[in-house]
Amino acid sequence: MKKTLLIVFAVLAGCIGYACPPAVIANGIWRGVLQRNDGIGIPFNFMVTDSAGKKLIYIINASNRLKVDDIYREGDSIIIRLPFFDSEFRVVNINNSELRGRWIEHVGNRDNVIPFVAVHNENYRFIIRDKIFSSNISGRWSVNFRDSVTGKSYPGVGVFEQKGNHVTGSFLTGSGDYRFLEGVIDGDSLKLSGFDGGYAQCFLAKINNSNTITAGRLFSGAGSATKVWTASRDDNANLNQKPGNELINSDTSPKIEFTFKEANGNKISFKDKKFKNKIVIIQIMGSWCPNCLDETVFVNQLYKEYKSKGVEVLGLAYERTADFTRSAIAVRNFIQRLAIPYPVLIAPVAVSDPLRVEKTFPQLKKIIAFPTTVFVGRDGTIKDIHTGFNGPGTGEDYEKQKEVFYSIINRLLEEK
Repeated sequence: MKKTLLIVFAVLAGCIGYACPPAVIANGIWRGVLQRNDGIGIPFNFMVTDSAGKKLIYIINASNRLKVDDIYREGDSIIIRLPFFDSEFRVVNINNSELRGRWIEHVGNRDNVIPFVAVHNENYRFIIRDKIFSSNISGRWSVNFRDSVTGKSYPGVGVFEQKGNHVTGSFLTGSGDYRFLEGVIDGDSLKLSGFDGGYAQCFLAKINNSNTITAGRLFSGAGSATKVWTASRDDNANLNQKPGNELINSDTSPKIEFTFKEANGNKISFKDKKFKNKIVIIQIMGSWCPNCLDETVFVNQLYKEYKSKGVEVLGLAYERTADFTRSAIAVRNFIQRLAIPYPVLIAPVAVSDPLRVEKTFPQLKKIIAFPTTVFVGRDGTIKDIHTGFNGPGTGEDYEKQKEVFYSIINRLLEEK
């Protein structure tokens, strides 16, 4: 019976630490493409290598390398489970030079599925048909995004670095950034893409000159909806976000009061002695959220620096389902992968629940972005709120983001 349970667990949760059949994939560089129904491909590169008798894959996006170590064979298929965001590849190996199959993203009670193909020894992202370019887009850009379905517009900031035909960078929005993007300038065309298991996206646009980019389109995941965008060069481009304190609900008790479970079922209350008379950072997040991953890596560092000074951190995860057992599996993986040293609680509602705030965190009017970071003073009341997070893919903006957090914490520590 014990052996049967172990096998079932291995199938459900991957084969880390369990002897699943090894996968056969040729070492070296690969070019993968997610093939959307509209004909747009989302390309990315990955490197396959051996380590301790098993395969490792490193997904490449600009300077970022995402390590994938849960790779095994299931019948004729190779299963490649991404370390975050509950997604996986199921592929077959054709002559050890081509992988064909599907990328499956598990979203609550449904799956998003995109056909996938990868070719060995193809060390490029986009084909460059015209190497001659008249403009260099390195720098900062003011961006306007418009949803092609709703017609609603929202601002963004583009940050790019161009070397020859090669381009890296990202886009910042009010809810965070699009993480590490990489691509090319092909004549007057800009082509960027990124894939990390949570984000699968392709940005295409026309470069009119050194100061304007038009006809931009954003293709994301499997969905048919497309965002359009334009950009103008602006060295001072900024999002001019409103203070997060406007999200504080003055109609409720000013003190934080909640009790939720950790992934292991243990209940933790904000009233626990651990948090009394402490500065507490409440990280509103989700294991499905790429920007939350970037923030968590930084908050881990922050906690190590400030714990001895009287600062505690508490994660509150809003998952894609209200099923605690399923949510616990995703959150537990997130905690283990990132070696999170502070408690992460699971909200008893799905992130899609329109009453998620009223049911769990009534001291807030609403949650407008994931992550949202709530800074609580020693008296147990909210002192500051920060929405979204600009991660390391944004370069200088990431450094400024960290400075904001340090500034808030140091100010709260000085308060008596």
